[in-house]
Amino acid sequence: MGSFFGLSHISAGFIAVLVGYTSSAAIVFQAATAAGAGAAHISSWLLALGFGMGVTCIGLSLYYRSPVLTAWSTPGAALLASALVGLPMSEAIGAFIFASALLTICGATGWVEALMSHVPKTLAAAMLAGVLLRFGLGVFSSMHSRLLLVALMLLIYFAGRRFNSRYTIPLTFLSGLIWAAVNGMIRFDAVVLTFAQPIFTAPTFTLSAAIGVGIPLFIVTMASQNIPGIAVLRANGYKTPVSPLIGWTGLTGLVLAPFGGFQFNLAAITAAICMSPEADINPDRRYLAAVWAGIFYLITGLLGATVASMFTALPKELVAAIAGIALLGTIGSSLTGALHDERGRDAALITFLVTASGLTLGGIGSAFWGLLIGLAVLKIIPHRK
Repeated sequence: MGSFFGLSHISAGFIAVLVGYTSSAAIVFQAATAAGAGAAHISSWLLALGFGMGVTCIGLSLYYRSPVLTAWSTPGAALLASALVGLPMSEAIGAFIFASALLTICGATGWVEALMSHVPKTLAAAMLAGVLLRFGLGVFSSMHSRLLLVALMLLIYFAGRRFNSRYTIPLTFLSGLIWAAVNGMIRFDAVVLTFAQPIFTAPTFTLSAAIGVGIPLFIVTMASQNIPGIAVLRANGYKTPVSPLIGWTGLTGLVLAPFGGFQFNLAAITAAICMSPEADINPDRRYLAAVWAGIFYLITGLLGATVASMFTALPKELVAAIAGIALLGTIGSSLTGALHDERGRDAALITFLVTASGLTLGGIGSAFWGLLIGLAVLKIIPHRK
């Protein structure tokens, strides 16, 4: 039982949730507001999302003994922030159900697994490195405004690495929290205690909402979230069958959409935190970090807006620094995995650069285009010596 309460697992799970909420919770608020949601409905959305992510993280990670981390669809929320303006809440819920139904069908048919079997590990690793690069850079860009805070955290991190401490990341985060608190950087007055209550909204199904909202939501979730999420699993050596994972996230959306759970999918960036060596030296035990992330998701869902206020109370530089520092090892190993094979180095390099560029075409993010262009380059230059 003691191993389940390993500090490195708890820390990785907490940081994954911290990064997930601080990086995109505001977008979810915007999406809910666009649908005409008031404070009570927004709280219900956060409850449904937290509950859905928590249950799927815990259940799938324990069943497959792999660090399966799920998340809400951040690009989906960004899309909804504009697509839901003027749309009745009931039609929005109907579109959510339609998009989740498409995900469920994808999981049942198994075509996603067939697609990913054709993606080389080098390109998956390159895409992962490109996705995570901005987090690594964020550590040092944060020094512009909080030099001493970030410098202290880096010092603690490298000291921990020097002595090969299992608690390097927790100590780094704790040092940042103490420094921020002592120097008055944490806005304690912004924290309010509010428990979430579920609110059911009966769906209304219309063709216009299905085409204008449901299908785009499905496409951006698959292209910008699930495919990178699968790539993260593969890049870290996990052979977890992905079709059931997609199917279960889709089914979760079907159940929770009426309460505001607009879309669930595999995580990529936050999943990388739970798959890093800092979570556990033994890859076979990193699933415990994802289980703890699920536990924290359940707590954040129950507390709803309280957790959001807690995260916004922290200085953004502290959050950016701990996110980047926690991912340094994963960025390094991903670059090594991407570029070690000279025969596919051109394709891997292009995949990395396109993904890191942030290119968006047709509402689909750079991770998808990086992988697509990398595959094309691999076909053109398959055996460079």
